[in-house]
Amino acid sequence: MTQSPARPMRLGVFGGAFDPPHAAHRALIVAAIAQLRLDRLLVIPTGHAWHKTRSLSSAHHRVAMAQLAFADLPAVEIDPRETARAGPSYTIDTLHALKGDNPRAELFLIIGQDQAASFSGWHCWREIVDLAVICVAGRADVAGQAPDFEPPEGLQARFMTLQLPISDISATDIRQRAAAGQGIEPLVSAAVARYIVLHRLYQAT
Repeated sequence: MTQSPARPMRLGVFGGAFDPPHAAHRALIVAAIAQLRLDRLLVIPTGHAWHKTRSLSSAHHRVAMAQLAFADLPAVEIDPRETARAGPSYTIDTLHALKGDNPRAELFLIIGQDQAASFSGWHCWREIVDLAVICVAGRADVAGQAPDFEPPEGLQARFMTLQLPISDISATDIRQRAAAGQGIEPLVSAAVARYIVLHRLYQAT
C-alpha cells in the first residue's frame, strides 16, 4: 500500500504478548489495515509486561513466532523495540519513539476490548490519546455479542471501533492445548505450530 504524498502516513501500532500469536490476531491485523487504510502496521511484542501475572515466553521466541505468523502480510512489520528495552514496557514510551521516527505520521493504536476496559488505568493514558487514535477491536463473542465500550468523557473523537469476525480463540487455551500435546492448528499457523513443537514451548517443566 503506497501513501499519497499529499497526506501523512497512517501508521498502525499493535502491541501484545503474542504468546503465541494466533488466528484472531491475524484477523485483527487484516481488518485494521483495511478499515483504517493503514500504510504500515507495526506488530510490537511486549517486553517486560509489568501488568501480566504470569511469566511470558522468552522475547526471542515471541518475536520469532510473530515473524512466522504475520510477516507475509503486506504493510506489516515486526518491531522488537520493546523487547530490547530495559525495565517496564510502557505504551507511551513506544509511541513517543515512533513519533520521533515518523514526525508527520498519524498514529493508530490498536487494542482489544479487555485492554479498552482498563485503558484509563494505563500509564500516561491521556498523553497516549493525544499521540494516537485509539482503535478498539469490536470482537464479538461466540454468541455474537461484543461488550460495549464507552470512551472517556470528551474524548470520543479520539476513539474508533474496528469490526471483527466472531472468534473465541484465546492464547491461554492454545498454551493449554500445547502443554497437553493436543493439536493447535488452525488456531495458530502451521509455521507457528511447528515452532512451538520444535522449541518445546508451553511444556510443563
